[in-house]
Amino acid sequence: MTAPLIESATKTLAAWQSTFAPRKFLRNGHLQTLAGNFLPRKAVLPIPENDLIEVEPARDDMPPSRVLCQSHWQPETGRDTVLLLHGLEGSSNSQYVRGNAARFYAAGWNVVRMNMRNCGGTERESPTLYHSGLSGDVLAVLRHYQQTRDAERWSLVGYSMGGNLVLKLAGEMGESAAPLLRAVAGVSPVVDLAASADALHEPANRVYEWKFLRGLVQRYAYKCELFPQIFDPRRSRGVRSLREFDDRAMSPYCGFTGADDYYHRAASARVADRIAVPTLVLHALDDPFIRMLPETRATLLANPQVHLIETEHGGHCAFLAPATGYDGYWAEKILLDFLHAQAENL
Repeated sequence: MTAPLIESATKTLAAWQSTFAPRKFLRNGHLQTLAGNFLPRKAVLPIPENDLIEVEPARDDMPPSRVLCQSHWQPETGRDTVLLLHGLEGSSNSQYVRGNAARFYAAGWNVVRMNMRNCGGTERESPTLYHSGLSGDVLAVLRHYQQTRDAERWSLVGYSMGGNLVLKLAGEMGESAAPLLRAVAGVSPVVDLAASADALHEPANRVYEWKFLRGLVQRYAYKCELFPQIFDPRRSRGVRSLREFDDRAMSPYCGFTGADDYYHRAASARVADRIAVPTLVLHALDDPFIRMLPETRATLLANPQVHLIETEHGGHCAFLAPATGYDGYWAEKILLDFLHAQAENL
């Protein structure tokens, strides 16, 4: 079976699309996921400009929240700009972020690699935690560069948790997204947060959950040291699942009544029907822990602006194909081709 599976039944294939075949010996979703995470790669980029951007003002005796963005600007003005956003416990230096950044920059795009709150070594820059509902942070970054760089033509690319954030922003903006947003793309996006959090706790996926939890608990402990007047270290003690961490340690500080409330309100699936700019969603059916509910799939397929491509193989944020004619990072190639096509159509 080849990709695209879902879209081929409902929409005409576009020129930017290609089928996905997994790299030899990587037909298993777990192997794709692990290889995509650990295989060394080169990503040649110029030295970035580092910008700390305020995304939430000071309030109630709390300092403002700022995020770190690493940007690469073309010498010529007026170029399209792509914002790249990482996943849970990632950063602007995650391999897939740097890989995409190098590819887009070489193709003539301006590139902004955005860190979510507390990521990329910025725990001191925010008295808050980060979570999947902070789509407003992405918009704040776009507005900042609108003012400081006259960057008016944006495309957004998010992986996993970052994919949910950019899709959520597009849905929330609806018809008002254009002309600021040219296009949006989510790779292995966590569109259904509750189902994916529960899948992460399945026995076959516990190694992934353990890795995420270790990072989250360590980061939370550091936040408790930095802001002892805000955070209670007891809240993270003994947590055994991502859902439990979100329920006990994250939700009380982020305006949610608990994990269920958070998963519902922060899920991009809730606003996917309102997306009004060209949007690409890449999802592998063998992704170990990302789950897309049937009603969400139906919503995406019913939206004429959304191109949903579901492949049989690909794992989580991997999509490693044979390196024949290019480096084999299939998702990155599709992203560039898709965004180029949207820019040319405007």
